[in-house]
Amino acid sequence: MSAVARTLNVARSHINERRSKTAKLRGPYRKAEDAGLLPAIRAIVDARPTYGYRRVTALLNRELRLRGQPTVNAKRVLRIMQHHGLTLERHTASRPGRTHDGIVIALRSNIRWCSDHLEIHARNREVVRILFVLDACDREVIAWSAVANAGISGEMVRDLMVTAVERCFGTIKVPHAVEWLSDNGSAYIARDTADTARALGLTLLFTPVRSPQSNGMSEAFVKTLKRDYARVTILPDADTILALLPEWIEDYCEVHPHSGLKFRSPREFISLSA
Repeated sequence: MSAVARTLNVARSHINERRSKTAKLRGPYRKAEDAGLLPAIRAIVDARPTYGYRRVTALLNRELRLRGQPTVNAKRVLRIMQHHGLTLERHTASRPGRTHDGIVIALRSNIRWCSDHLEIHARNREVVRILFVLDACDREVIAWSAVANAGISGEMVRDLMVTAVERCFGTIKVPHAVEWLSDNGSAYIARDTADTARALGLTLLFTPVRSPQSNGMSEAFVKTLKRDYARVTILPDADTILALLPEWIEDYCEVHPHSGLKFRSPREFISLSA
């Protein structure tokens, strides 16, 4: 025992004391108030099963503020969700790294808009294609349109440009320079589209070929709409999708927390920035 104590450079009495005590494992840390938060957390998870603990925390704190109650931190919400099996499964797929070309995020609203389109498939194999434009700062969807079982045309893009300018500025021409970022689809690069953009005062920007990440803001919206709305809803036909789209996009702008906006919704971010 003396040789061990000298080697470890500790007192022999300390070793004897440690040997005589039974090791007591510490259980999981919990607070008595956690039980009061569980119903609200479970309600959020049931309504939005694709949300991780950070977005659940954002919605929970939004509800607590409305009640005049103190907010909670994300680690506490994660602990409660883990204890009750409410967390998302870990994503284990490996993805190759991609280099981001260019800066998408804008420092203030209405100086860069991002546009793209996506497809949502119904169970009867009908397809709805959605064209949209959103702000590269506050992420709000400025304007959108949808068509069932048909392609996105240049006329739809041009109508979207006019609608976006009218909704944001109440005029038919932007009062300052506004960039319009899109991919190189035929509807965006058409000569008529360029003429319409010029008349509205928009500056057309295009992502490099085969580089969708260069329009990452639009890609994020596409992923969110499919993951958090379409995939958790039964969609028997195209008419059902068209009927649900206004509700989905309104919820995205009004409620959906964005990590880039410190887990605020677009309109919440806009109201705090005004």
